[in-house]
Amino acid sequence: MTNYKVDILAFGAHPDDVELSCSGTLAKHIALGYSAAIVDLTKGELGTRGSAELRKQEADAASKILKIKYRENLGFRDGFFVKDETHVLEVIRMIRKYQPTLVFANAETDRHTDHAKGANLVHEACFLAGLRKIETLENGIKQETWRPKQVYHYIQDRITKPHILVDITTTFDLKMESIMAYGSQFYNPNSNEPNTPISSKEFIETIRGRCLEFGKEIGVTYAEGFTVRRTLGVCDLIQLI
Repeated sequence: MTNYKVDILAFGAHPDDVELSCSGTLAKHIALGYSAAIVDLTKGELGTRGSAELRKQEADAASKILKIKYRENLGFRDGFFVKDETHVLEVIRMIRKYQPTLVFANAETDRHTDHAKGANLVHEACFLAGLRKIETLENGIKQETWRPKQVYHYIQDRITKPHILVDITTTFDLKMESIMAYGSQFYNPNSNEPNTPISSKEFIETIRGRCLEFGKEIGVTYAEGFTVRRTLGVCDLIQLI
């Protein structure tokens, strides 16, 4: 049986959520020798620009840029998925399949309603994945229980006070390259698609600005922010910036 275990499993309600919000952190940890996978909940089929098929190609390209070990899409209904037993069990199956130490999930509150829904869905599934009386199968084989050590919610469109900041100065360029792999969604002067709030050149600059702002708070150039619901603990305070 294939061993899919990774150190970090990042969930996104849509292809590109992860790249926009925490790809610098993923790339940083991959450079440190950790492994990572991405699970997109939907295909982003309701997006104004592009198509589900094109976004799949773009997600694959972004994954190669970031050196993501595995990526898959659960095919939940964009805009209409809910937190019910069927959807929670599918996310549990992913958690048990990849057995991550850490999980990254969507912002707890945001402009797009799928983001908060995705955050709550993944957070609940991370707890339930550790209960042995909940049974899930992968390729017909019963999965072992697994509960990640922590769930980090990345920050998206809505400005949120982070609980933790990660220095991504060395991987910021990779972050931006992975974002621009989504040529259908973001700034492209040659595109004939309708304009959206995220397709302008100004939007791309706000990403840089947000990372600069977070970086300034911890004395580095660029950083990404996360929130947590469970109190963080460390063994060595000296290691904190």
